[in-house]
Amino acid sequence: MSRAETLVAAPLSDKRAAFPIVAVAGLLLALFAALVTSLSIGQVVLSPGEVLRGLADFGSGSTESRIVVELRLPRVLAAVLGGGALGLAGLLMQTLFRNPLADAWSLGLMAGGQFGAALVVVAGAVVGPAALELITGLAGLGIVAGSILGTLAVALAMAAMARRVHTVTLLVLGLMLGFLAQGLISVLLHFTNRTQSRMFSSWNDATFASMVWPDFATLLPLLLVGLALAVWLAKPLTALLLGETYAESLGVNVPRLRRLVLAATILLAAPVTAFCGPVAFVGLITPHLARGLIGSARIGALIPATLLLGALLALAADFVVHLPWSQHFLHLNAILAILGAPVVIVLLLKSRSLRAAGG
Repeated sequence: MSRAETLVAAPLSDKRAAFPIVAVAGLLLALFAALVTSLSIGQVVLSPGEVLRGLADFGSGSTESRIVVELRLPRVLAAVLGGGALGLAGLLMQTLFRNPLADAWSLGLMAGGQFGAALVVVAGAVVGPAALELITGLAGLGIVAGSILGTLAVALAMAAMARRVHTVTLLVLGLMLGFLAQGLISVLLHFTNRTQSRMFSSWNDATFASMVWPDFATLLPLLLVGLALAVWLAKPLTALLLGETYAESLGVNVPRLRRLVLAATILLAAPVTAFCGPVAFVGLITPHLARGLIGSARIGALIPATLLLGALLALAADFVVHLPWSQHFLHLNAILAILGAPVVIVLLLKSRSLRAAGG
């Protein structure tokens, strides 16, 4: 029996069952502290008291309110929502494919979203300025639709191949799809002007700072539907950890479950990619941190921890990016790579199946 199977099958003592609640409460406190700290940092450094006054004086027009509510809060909320959504998407993908290195980035889903977004940009450039108004700043409904369709196409392709190839092969296929998408995007950008190409490149670097308040009207409903679907699928996904035969013996319709998990993953990952760019590593790292913290493989227990840890990770990286550096500008994915690459290396070294596949 694998460690995951042991964690699923073992009954929880009262003390152990209460631990996830304590852990989630601790994460909530940490997230609140991180929120206040992130709202304090920037070219103008504010004290925690000034941040709280700025939030309390919403709409007053005070300097603190303008800095906190109008300039910083959209970025910080985008990091919280985006990090949580990508972390949960990673948990769903790792559970569905039973692959510790699966997430929207490593399996090429983000590359599909990038390609879909690029197609929308090029289409707007071809048909003229009127269509481009729909994707101003690469944050309109057109770019969201393009990203979702691109993500869906790759997700369906990876799901079709998952049962035919080994874990390592699936990861390599995801990486190759990513390289292919990047090549096609470079070709597509030749059909845009310099301004549009620069806009796409800025989006492609990934940042939470591009979010403005109207964007949340589109982003939030999609994420809420994805979250609700993930919570609804928690029990059958936990059963799936013990194998398809076991899950089917409990009445789980496995093919239908796969489709619903892919739908939830797309609803969680594609809008974040559309609005914030291809944010890497959050979906890969967060589920492992949650499992280590909670000590259980039950999806229902992991969902809140994954959401909060994903939010904290994204917020921490965004905090480093927006420190008042004097000379250099740091990219979000550069910070996440520094945090994420060691985790990937450790997983590769520890995973028996991946070592066996490598010979």
